[in-house]
Amino acid sequence: MTPAQLRAFAATVRLGSVKAAAADLAVTESAVSIHIAHLRRELGDKLFARTANGLAFTPGGLRLASRAAELLGLQDRTILEVRQAGSGRRLLRVAASSLFAEHAAPGLIELFAGRADDLDVELSVHSPQKFASLLLTRSVDVAVGPRPATLDSTLTCTHFLNYQVIAVVGPDHPLATSTSVGAAELRGQTWLLGPSAVGRTGMVPSVLRRLGIPEHNQRIFQSHAASVDEAKRGKGVALAVAFAVTKDLAEGDLRRLSGPQLPARGSWNLLTLPDRDAPPAAAELRRFVTTPRATQAMLRGAGVTAGRFRPAIHVTLWS
Repeated sequence: MTPAQLRAFAATVRLGSVKAAAADLAVTESAVSIHIAHLRRELGDKLFARTANGLAFTPGGLRLASRAAELLGLQDRTILEVRQAGSGRRLLRVAASSLFAEHAAPGLIELFAGRADDLDVELSVHSPQKFASLLLTRSVDVAVGPRPATLDSTLTCTHFLNYQVIAVVGPDHPLATSTSVGAAELRGQTWLLGPSAVGRTGMVPSVLRRLGIPEHNQRIFQSHAASVDEAKRGKGVALAVAFAVTKDLAEGDLRRLSGPQLPARGSWNLLTLPDRDAPPAAAELRRFVTTPRATQAMLRGAGVTAGRFRPAIHVTLWS
């Protein structure tokens, strides 16, 4: 069983056809078919059959699909670790939800990476729905965000920080002087939202569903900070992490709304493989993230300089 054979099979599973797999791997269809034929002979299993609705996988084919992704991820991780050993550096790959990546990750990662001269931390933003597959395929070492509704038994979940999501408006907004706003009135407003509003997982989508905010009243911005800036100008209602807008509320640039389902309380959690399967730096971060110093860095920042910070939509590297 070779990596080329596993890649061919994994691509076929992921894309649903040999033709699509060949295009994705930049090889011919016959090359993909030959690789799959070798696997069938070696494993003594048909793996899948073509049907009118696509490919139907055997139980053995489904098991191989899971193992192929895991083995290929482990191979990539091994190559990376060997190269790092030669250069004398380590790399920790962190996946995060967009809300955590923008508001809490910079301070945490800056402080954590600064504790070791040989450690680089790479941050990328993903939907929490993908956390389990990213970890199990070794595409990332750590995932941070809301706790999954169903947690894979092979993953370790560490809760480390609670937070509140509140609704805010600018001082000139018609609702700024309201002591309490009803659900019907909230549904009629323009809602200014960051990228965490996209999808169905996480605190912000949950609040929008509970309030029944129609999609045509939702405006999505590239960052949560941009949506809050629009709210300051009276353009609508924004959902904000409470600790991130404390100063704006104190200075009168924003007003907090009270109403049904508000404030909403969420939590951030750190997911990793068990210690025996995860890189040592992942276990180090899991222990560090629950310390008072880490909490302070997430809430107040750790002095991330402009030259070292990148927007959350990009991969960020701290060294």
